[in-house]
Formats: sequence, structure tokens, C-alpha cells
Amino acid sequence: MASHGIARARRDDIAAALDAVRSIVRALRLNAHAIERQAGIGGAQLFVLQQLSAGPAHSMNELAERTHTHQSSVSVVAAKLAERGLVTRAPSATDRRRMEIALSPRGRALLREAPPTVQWQLVAGLRKLSAARRAALARGLEAWLHNAGIEFASPPLLFEERPRTPRRRKATRVPA
Repeated sequence: MASHGIARARRDDIAAALDAVRSIVRALRLNAHAIERQAGIGGAQLFVLQQLSAGPAHSMNELAERTHTHQSSVSVVAAKLAERGLVTRAPSATDRRRMEIALSPRGRALLREAPPTVQWQLVAGLRKLSAARRAALARGLEAWLHNAGIEFASPPLLFEERPRTPRRRKATRVPA
């Protein structure tokens, strides 16, 4: 009888974990559509603009730290934002090897009109957890992905896929 209760508790934990993931995915999807409709940019791009609202990033690495992602991922997003005139990129006055990234007036205006991002809310929620709970959550999620056989190596920002590298076509032999 006790083993039945343990199995039920495990099933309830699995349902609760999957419900939480489904809620996050749904919120992200709905938010991404709202952002694209209202602001005309992707959620990852808006999240980067939000991170720059506190002030310019003095390097791409600093912006990566602010977005809690890898430098290569945020670099792709920053380049898209610069192409659209929403951020400026300029060599740092103190270290010419570094690029300083800042909101442009156009980016600031877009940010004032844009809805909040779920990413921002998720980060704020994580910050409210104790350090021990955050660490346990991170370890648990990493273990879950590992056990599920899902790759976990420097993923891009949420809803911002890395550009695909074109596949090379195999050379076909032409009969002589």
C-alpha cells in the first residue's frame, strides 16, 4: 500500500513538473506573438533591449552576462538590433578592442511602447528564490535534460535560433 502512495506521489511530481514547463512554454509563446505584433521584433531582441535600458554594455561579454547567455548568442541578436537601428555599437573609448552596445533613440522609443517579456519575469522570479533553491533548481533541470538525452550546451536566447549554416550539396558525377 505504501509503494502505491510513493508511485502516486512520483506521478503527481511528474505532472506538476510538466505542467510548470507547459505553463512556461505557453507564456513564452503567447508573449512572443504579442511582442512581434506590438513591437515588430522578436522576444529575444526585446529582452536584450530591456537589458540595455539600465545603461550601455561595455562589451559583448557584459551583455551576455546581463542576458544570462553565451556571448555568441547575444552577439547575433545585437547585430540584428544594430541593423534595425535599435542599438548602437561603437568601439569603447577606454579599450578600442571592445564594442560598446547602447540603446539608440529609436530603440528607447520602441522599448517604451513594448510589452514586458516573459524572460524578464522569469529572471526576476529566479532572483527572488534563495541561492540554495536556485542552485537546486538549476541542478535538477540539468539532470532532467541529461536523463532525457536533450543537448544542453550554450543554447541561444529564448526563441532566437542561431542561423543555420547552409548544407553543402554532394557533388554529383556526370558520366563521361
